[in-house]
Parts: sequence; structure tokens; C-alpha cells
Amino acid sequence: MKNEATIAFVREHCDDDVRALALQARRDGDVDLPWALDQIQGRQTARRKLPSWAATDGIVYPPHLSMEQCSSEQTALYKCAIVEDLPKSCRRTLIDLTGGFGVDFAFMARHFEQACYVERQEHLCETARHNFEKLGLKHVRVVHDEAENVLKGLDCEPSSTLIYLDPARRDNNCGRTYAIADCTPDVLAMKNRLLEVAHHVLVKLSPMLDWHKTVSDLGECVAEVHIVSVANECKELLVLMSADYQGDPVVHCVNDEQSLVFSSSDGDEGLVLARSEVAVYLFEPNASVMKAGCFGVLTRRYPVAALAVDSHLFVSHDDVEDFPGRRFKVSAVTSMNKKELGRALSGITRANVAVRNFPMTAQQLRQRLRLQDGGDTYIFGTTTADGNHLLYICRKL
Repeated sequence: MKNEATIAFVREHCDDDVRALALQARRDGDVDLPWALDQIQGRQTARRKLPSWAATDGIVYPPHLSMEQCSSEQTALYKCAIVEDLPKSCRRTLIDLTGGFGVDFAFMARHFEQACYVERQEHLCETARHNFEKLGLKHVRVVHDEAENVLKGLDCEPSSTLIYLDPARRDNNCGRTYAIADCTPDVLAMKNRLLEVAHHVLVKLSPMLDWHKTVSDLGECVAEVHIVSVANECKELLVLMSADYQGDPVVHCVNDEQSLVFSSSDGDEGLVLARSEVAVYLFEPNASVMKAGCFGVLTRRYPVAALAVDSHLFVSHDDVEDFPGRRFKVSAVTSMNKKELGRALSGITRANVAVRNFPMTAQQLRQRLRLQDGGDTYIFGTTTADGNHLLYICRKL
């Protein structure tokens, strides 16, 4: 822990602008300024991202980049929900083989009788020990070692153990990697041993990965796939493997309070296309559903129809309040004909413009329509199943 002068500096300037503080702060020999600035910025980030940690006095934060990359409280709590759905007999021991800053571990550990945090970097282990004590986690153990070494020596009761991994997605040159085999540690190489020592294995992967290929790579042990979005931004791809699972994985598409659950065997067949009559309501799937590509499931599950196979916009004559995405009331539909556009856009000077399967970018369409960005009007440029290029002018519900 740092000296009193440094701690006092952090408390005194906890709400100050970090950049300005770095330029203006007096160079006091007793104050570790770089560390203090990390703490000030870390706590400010935590107020948004980890509110319960920000409210806990004495938490030590890593540098800014690590804070931005760590799990948020919302996504950590979602992992806790996955854990809580497992039988209680399967929740005796948690082993996190890629501890990092320890956010996911700290939240999940409360649902287990005992928990072990493993991390290859010693300074992160030191930070974790300190923070876990501040968070009141008395039943956890911190191990400084490589994941592979710990895995080889594990001797626990598989039926009551869950292993969690969040493989590092950067190579030796700090470039981003996405394929499972390119991450550290390599989950594919470890898979058989993981499932020998733990009945359940939960893996956090890049949201850039295709979930179909991920399931194919990992094999029949995949029981669940979770595509997790926050504020309509896809954040995580979570895969739950089970040693004795047989069947098709269940896919969960989650965006804040919205959830769509379906079996991967449902596929995307049976997409219902919209008929020619004018739609009253328009629906845009959320980021997780878009990532899953389960558009046929949408038209089977909800009373909506797709404008076209590749447009990924849906319409209905009735509002569908539980649709997993954004809902809009359509005020006008127009072609790109100049006279039609003039009538449909009468009185509109600004709009939020988006395109789906359309021969222009959103910026090009906005310029063509001579509209400023923003406001309460939403315009979707798209191509319908019969090949017509149409604009749907809407108000968000």
C-alpha cells in the first residue's frame, strides 16, 4: 500500500480532471503521482462501470487501459446469473484460471463455498489480494502461477467445480487476436483436461467471434452460448461447456433487460417476408440478435415479417412490445422519387438516418436528403423483398 501522502492526494483530488491534474499537480517527492492518477481515474471509471467497487473504500485500480477492458458490473452479474442456474451441488468450488483485475471472479466467488484466483502476473495477484480483502471475500485463495501449471496439478471434485477462463486476446506484439487457438491460454488445447477436473467450464471470448464456428471448434460439450450486449453494444461471447452434455446448445441473446433464447437447432429457416401493404410498425433487432443471426426465429416467435432476406428489419401492423430490439411507429414510406420524397419529408429538417441493405451509406443518404443529424425522426433506407429501395420514416417508441 502507498504512503499517507499519496493516499491523501488521491482523496483530495478524487473528482478532479485527471489530465489537468497531471499538468498542474505540484511534484511532491512524497506523492507517487503516476499511481495516484491511476487511482483517481480508476475510481471515476468505476463509478460508471463498477459502482459497488467505487463505493468501497480502499479499492486499488489498475492503469486506465486495464480499467476500460475489464468486465463491467452488469456483465459480471450476468455471469453470476448463469452460475445461479446451475444445480447447487455444482457450485462448491470456483477456479478462475485467468484472474486479471478480478472483477468476474469477485462477483462469482460469492456463489461458491470456496474459490481460487489464478494469475500469471505478480502485481495483479498483489492487487487482487488487497481488493478481495476490502470486498470481504474471506473464502478465496490467490495463486501466482501459469494457468496450464495449475490445471495440470488440480485435484478437486469435478461434479462440484466450475472453471472460468477469460483468455488474453493479444499476441506477443500487443496485436488483437480473435481465434480461440490464438488466445492465451489456448482453451482448445486445454479442453479435455478442463472437463476432466470440472463438470462445468465457462469461457469468455471475443464478441467478434462467430458463435457457430466457436461451437464447432469446441465440440459437443457446449451446452449454452450467451451473446451479451449492454446498451445495444455487443460486449461478450460466453460459452458454457459441460462434461456430460449431449444435444444442441441453447443460445441466449441478451441486451440489458431484453432476452431471446432459442435452440441452435432452430436454424434460420422459415423467414417470413412482409407483404406489399404499408407497415404501421418497424422493428430493428438488438445487437445480440444481430450477432446471432437468428432472423427466422424472430418471425416464428413474434408476429413480425422481414422486409427482405438481407435487410434485417421487420414490420407489423401491430406493436410488439416484447420484441428484442428497438420499436418504431412508421409515419411514412417513400421511394426515392423526388416528388414522393418532398411530400414525405415535409417539415423535417433533421433525422437519425440508418441504412440496411441499401445502395448508399447513411452519410450519403443524409446528404441526398439534405438533412441534419439528430432529432426525433428516424429514417431507415432499405431494400424490400421485391427489390424496391424504400425509406421508412419513423418515430421511436
